[in-house]
Amino acid sequence: MDSHGLGFTYLSQEDLLDAGCFDLRMAIEVAEKAMLAYEDHRIMFPEKIVQIFDQVAQDRINCLPATLLDEKICGAKWVSVFPRNPKRFDVQNLSAIFILSEIEKGFPIAVMEGTLASNMRVAAIGAVAAKHLALKDSKSIGFIGAGEQAKMHLLAMKVVRPSLKECRVSAKSAIEEEQFIDQLSPLLPDMTFIRANTVARDAMEGADILVTATSAQAPLLKAEWMKPGAFYSHIGGWEDEYAVAQQCDKIVCDDWETVTHRTQTLSRMYKEGLLSHKDLHADLHELVSKHKPGRESDDERIYFNAVGLAYVDIALAQAMYKRADSSHVGQKLTLQETMVFEHHNILSKIRI
Repeated sequence: MDSHGLGFTYLSQEDLLDAGCFDLRMAIEVAEKAMLAYEDHRIMFPEKIVQIFDQVAQDRINCLPATLLDEKICGAKWVSVFPRNPKRFDVQNLSAIFILSEIEKGFPIAVMEGTLASNMRVAAIGAVAAKHLALKDSKSIGFIGAGEQAKMHLLAMKVVRPSLKECRVSAKSAIEEEQFIDQLSPLLPDMTFIRANTVARDAMEGADILVTATSAQAPLLKAEWMKPGAFYSHIGGWEDEYAVAQQCDKIVCDDWETVTHRTQTLSRMYKEGLLSHKDLHADLHELVSKHKPGRESDDERIYFNAVGLAYVDIALAQAMYKRADSSHVGQKLTLQETMVFEHHNILSKIRI
């Protein structure tokens, strides 16, 4: 390849796993660092582009860009979310790919599988919130939903709250609950797992930490199931009745402004005039920077809503790329060997 040649590294999910990138402790640290950089105006975070192909099912593909000015890296996540995939085709509902470019010359440096990083980012954000908002000695965690996000969330919550000893899980089917337990129990041998037999109340009532991780567009979590002192991490869409948020002592978002434009529970309440900015305690970065307090008493009920921050995705993708590169993992692919008109046989390849 001559001086005008361009190349990049391609990283599959298997490459990332082989390089040790499935590291939730790393993801949590990266998320915290990125939020501090964002607060310090060291992040460019433009609006995402959304293309929805089915308004009822919410089948969509989004493009989410961000730039890390300190690292001189610009990236974008191209992510598809097709909620009906598992039932219709027996495949995952989310897939993603990342492109990373350096911003000195503007050339791409990596194209990489993004589903792993995207799922890890969701869990890392929930864990950062739990670090500041959940009881320090939390013992029990309950889930509505038993998919990839729920699994990732449990692993990340265990990092920041190692005191967790009991996990209760409710899903649409007993098979999903069993699969969740079969996959997670070997990784967390000190935890007791309880299958709720699809009864959401049995999974959630009285838990120290509650997590809803579904694609539901109907309230599943009831306010009466959330005890004083509980922390609720809301991942998906409209998963809880309005009374859950209305009874909480603190409401925290990853980004309130973004929440107001979505279709989640808090978004619906905002659009119906039941919730305003004054009801928000903080955005998550304000807790990380200690500009606002986290949990202040053992009996506070606290609600956390995450909608996703693309700059954290890009920061995590950059960290994973660097780890893979240092491990000499991935394929070096050619984008161009030289500029178009410098090819020695270009005349034979032109069609006019």
